[in-house]
Amino acid sequence: MTTAVSILPEQQLAVLNAAYRQAVARRRLRLLLGAVIFAAALVLAAIGAEVNLRTLFTYFGNFLSYFDRILTLDNGQRVWTDVGEWLWGWRKWLKMLGETLLISYVGTLIGATLAFCLNFFAAENTSPAPWLRFVVRRLLEFARTVPGIVFALVFVIAFGLGPMAGVLAIAIHSTGALGKLFSEIVENADMKPVEGIRSTGASWLSCMRFAVVPQVTAGYASYALLRFEINVREASVMGFVGAGGIGQELVVAIRKFYYSDVSAILLTIVVTVFIIDIATGWLRGHLFGKEART
Repeated sequence: MTTAVSILPEQQLAVLNAAYRQAVARRRLRLLLGAVIFAAALVLAAIGAEVNLRTLFTYFGNFLSYFDRILTLDNGQRVWTDVGEWLWGWRKWLKMLGETLLISYVGTLIGATLAFCLNFFAAENTSPAPWLRFVVRRLLEFARTVPGIVFALVFVIAFGLGPMAGVLAIAIHSTGALGKLFSEIVENADMKPVEGIRSTGASWLSCMRFAVVPQVTAGYASYALLRFEINVREASVMGFVGAGGIGQELVVAIRKFYYSDVSAILLTIVVTVFIIDIATGWLRGHLFGKEART
């Protein structure tokens, strides 16, 4: 059986081949032009951000030498040769690490609760009024746009040093972040059950309670667990401004040049975050399926 291509005149085949080559050439040209524009934008951005490669390579040795110092004890030996001396303050550090976990837990719980209450007003398909949706969305944007450490600094000034500032900062930032994620889940919910319940004369609150919440609970819990992972790291950094937790001890060690203590505290934080990431990832995957791990 003769194919369609073989019965075409030789001149038409040549025209088709030429058109195909031109299309490929144009595609390559667009890719090359895009790469050039991207490279130019990257260079201009680096210049604007004062990224100096000469400075980077000149002082890169200082970066490596700092890691060399934090891995060396006062007697000149490496930290792993005398673990007892290296981790001398483990009881104190674990206590402060526990404070960090509590800050993260309480802040995440408060933020998830507030996000749960607000997200129905921010979702396009469930908000009772457009003006209310606009106001709630702007509030959530403000809460998640301002960095958590800025909130922590403000609360430290207002309420003094301690975990309370960290809890409030994490709660506000989590409300904004989770509120957006929760509202997106609601906007993807099936509205047929809502219409069915509304047809019986049920109130807006009943529609949310019996038609929407059962559909979105698993997604809410998965995102809340994911946010808790993030907040453990956030709480560690907030200690730099006096908002409680292990970060306060870390910044003291850095300022006083207790090099081996810096590495020991960093090790404690990294191992803890690593364990929490694995545990919450497994929990989300076990409860809500493998897709919830990502």
